[in-house]
Amino acid sequence: MATIDSTSLTLSDSRRRDRSRDLTELLIVFGAILLILWLPTREQMILGPIALLAPLGIVLSRRPTLNELGLGLRGFLSSLWILPAAIGLTFASVFVAKQIGTFHELDNPDFAHVYGYVLWTLYQQFLLQDFFMPRLSRLLTSDQAITAGSVLFAAAHAPNLSLVIATLVWGAISCLLFRRYHNLWALGLAQGLLGLGFAVCVPDAMHHHMRVGLGYLRYHAHPGHNAVYQGSVGR
Repeated sequence: MATIDSTSLTLSDSRRRDRSRDLTELLIVFGAILLILWLPTREQMILGPIALLAPLGIVLSRRPTLNELGLGLRGFLSSLWILPAAIGLTFASVFVAKQIGTFHELDNPDFAHVYGYVLWTLYQQFLLQDFFMPRLSRLLTSDQAITAGSVLFAAAHAPNLSLVIATLVWGAISCLLFRRYHNLWALGLAQGLLGLGFAVCVPDAMHHHMRVGLGYLRYHAHPGHNAVYQGSVGR
């Protein structure tokens, strides 16, 4: 009996340590991301890569497989419907925006700019699904974890209210889809398409070139200037 009790205590202590580590990693990484978003441009350029790449190092240090990360073939084919659905929604949004007069072109629509943004949205999904959600899922129930993950995802886009609302909804949807298919490719590409559609359909006066953090507050519109999509990180 003493052996059983000792084993139970050891397991309980181990779970507490794991939960404490999960919570600490969540707070540190999310706090670092928020700090970067609210720094001036110069400091942001220096410290930003560290804050954004640290979670990658933490995740990869456990040597997960591509399928575990959602970057393999698991769920790939079954999740492909997400991409045409995002394309359809984007085209529908553009059509409506043209009818009501809010549509505007990207100021910098070259391939490198768009490609870079889509890579960034894929990495955002990696951060949400591979770093934040596993830790939240170990600390909370499944549904609570999705709610918390969506709120954190949206909070990272403050004080841009239009983006906060959009990312709160998309955060919940993407978490549910990842829970079902466990594949990042379609989710990352879909977020990229939806983000670009959002940029050209929503008036620039509302989303301030899609900036967040300090960049949103320091934004100054130039008369007669079309929207410039600059990604989801404040500048």
